[in-house]
Amino acid sequence: MPDQIADPSDLRADCARCFGLCCVALPFARSADFALDKPAGTPCPNLQGDHRCGIHAGLRRKGFTGCTVYDCFGAGQKVSQVTFGGQDWRTGSKEHARRMFDVFPVVRQLHELLWYLTEALGLPAARPVHPELRRALEKTEGLTRRTPEELAALDVAAHRQKVNVLLLRTSELVRAGAGGKGKGRGKDRRGADLMGARLRGADLRGASLRGAYLIAADLTGADLRGADLIGADLRDADLTDADLTGAFFLTQPQLDAARGSAGTRLPVSVGRPAHWAAAR
Repeated sequence: MPDQIADPSDLRADCARCFGLCCVALPFARSADFALDKPAGTPCPNLQGDHRCGIHAGLRRKGFTGCTVYDCFGAGQKVSQVTFGGQDWRTGSKEHARRMFDVFPVVRQLHELLWYLTEALGLPAARPVHPELRRALEKTEGLTRRTPEELAALDVAAHRQKVNVLLLRTSELVRAGAGGKGKGRGKDRRGADLMGARLRGADLRGASLRGAYLIAADLTGADLRGADLIGADLRDADLTDADLTGAFFLTQPQLDAARGSAGTRLPVSVGRPAHWAAAR
C-alpha cells in the first residue's frame, strides 16, 4: 500500500473548481482581519457571479487580511464537484444551498486532517506508526466521500480526537530525534501563552508548540528545527531569519499570518508568502 492514497494537489485549494464556498458559508466579523460583518450563508459582497473575488488582488489593502490567510485544504472543490456533483448553490434550491454550506466546514476539517496525516507519513522518524497512520488516512478519505446527509450528521470532533492520538505519537517520535542543547529544546509548550514573547534567537529545536499562542512574538533568528507547530497561532509573529527547517505540521495559512524575510528558512511543505518581501 503506498504511503499516500490521496493526490497532494487535492489538499490544496482550487478556487476555479469551487463555488466560492468560503465566501458564502463562513461568517466573519468586522475586525483587523475583515472590513465588514457577514453572517454564515450570506455571500460576501465582493463575490462575483462567476464565484471569483472581485478584489482578490487588493484584499490586504482593502481590509480583508483574514481572507488571505485562509485555506480550505481542497475541501471547496471536493464539496462542489464531488459531494454535490457540480451543482451550484446559486441554481439549486434553498435546501440544497443550506446543506452545501453545512457540509463545507465538516469536509474542511477532514481535509485538514488528511494534510497532517499525509505529512506524518512522509516523516521517516514516524515509521513505527506508519501502518496506523495509513489506516487513519484511508478512513478519513472515505469520510470525505460520504453523502451530504451522512456528512452533516458526522461527529467530526470525535474523529479528530482519534486522529490526534496518532499525531501526538508522531510528534513524540519526530521530536525525540531533534538536536540542540538550549533550554527551550524539546520542551512541551502545548497551548502556552507566548503572545508578544521575546524569543529572539531562542533554541526551540524539537519543542512542542501545539496550539501555542505566538501572536506578535519575536522569533527573529529563532531555531525551530524539528518543532511541532500544529495549531500554533503565528499571527503577526516575526519569523525574520528564523530556521524552520524540519518543523512539521506547519500549514500555509499559519505562515501567511506571520511576518518573515528572505532569510527565513522554511520546510519544503510550505511556500514563502509573497507579502513578506513587500513588508521588508
